[in-house]
Amino acid sequence: MILVTGATGNIGGEVLKQLLEVGAPVRVLARDPAKAAAKLGAAVTVVRGDLDAPETLGPAFAGVTKAFVLSTGPELARLDGNAIDAARAAGVAHVVTLSVLGAEIEPGLQLARWHRESEKKLEASGLAWTFLRPGAFASNALGWIPMIKAQGVVYSPAGEGKSAPIDPRDIAAVAVKALTSPGHEGKAYTLTGPELLSTGEQVAKIGAAIARPLRFVDVPPQAARDGMLKAGMHPLLVDALLELMAAVRTGHGATISPAVATVLGRPARTFDAWVHDHAAAFR
Repeated sequence: MILVTGATGNIGGEVLKQLLEVGAPVRVLARDPAKAAAKLGAAVTVVRGDLDAPETLGPAFAGVTKAFVLSTGPELARLDGNAIDAARAAGVAHVVTLSVLGAEIEPGLQLARWHRESEKKLEASGLAWTFLRPGAFASNALGWIPMIKAQGVVYSPAGEGKSAPIDPRDIAAVAVKALTSPGHEGKAYTLTGPELLSTGEQVAKIGAAIARPLRFVDVPPQAARDGMLKAGMHPLLVDALLELMAAVRTGHGATISPAVATVLGRPARTFDAWVHDHAAAFR
């Protein structure tokens, strides 16, 4: 039995989908099983559990052999730690966890430090582990939809810095490979797309796909901070994201990894392919 956390989200949902496609026995952890079941469908087994309430996790992890663990935000190391403790108590053999590009660099960016703290807890647990360390998600572009629809403009403090956006389906495919086949224990996979693109270049590709001229406008970090805080984001997460964007702006995100092709035996999907499949969302 494989337990999936975060299954109603972007990455976790894709992991669940691909596990079901290969016929793997899957169980989903959810704070609100009824709500999760309504979204995921009746065929998915959903159990009640909250990573923020460790006393709820024992029954959810009972009988599980492998787990995909995903947390976000400033508390992610504590939340992951609760999952790791429950996995160890239940005799889980292998945990695959979602980390971040550059987590191995110490001291690194704040976002990486949160994830590295989680990784260290898993390393110390005695459980077999696999770390997935993706860079920018191609799906981050979905956050631009309101700006694109309203103004035909994307505002970002990324400047001309480049990254290699990865399709979430590729992150999930590597996770599924690690969860369903041997040889991935003790491995840390840096996951990226196959090409370096600036935010402006990504915006241009979206514009080409929807046949609409779009503009990228570089904005000062303070303006970006104000917008994220207004949107209700946690101040610590805002600081971490702005630090990450500043690093990308100065060229520190320009990394291409062959890990997707190595693990899956096929090239990583391009940003163009992701845009093609999601173009309707931007129209």
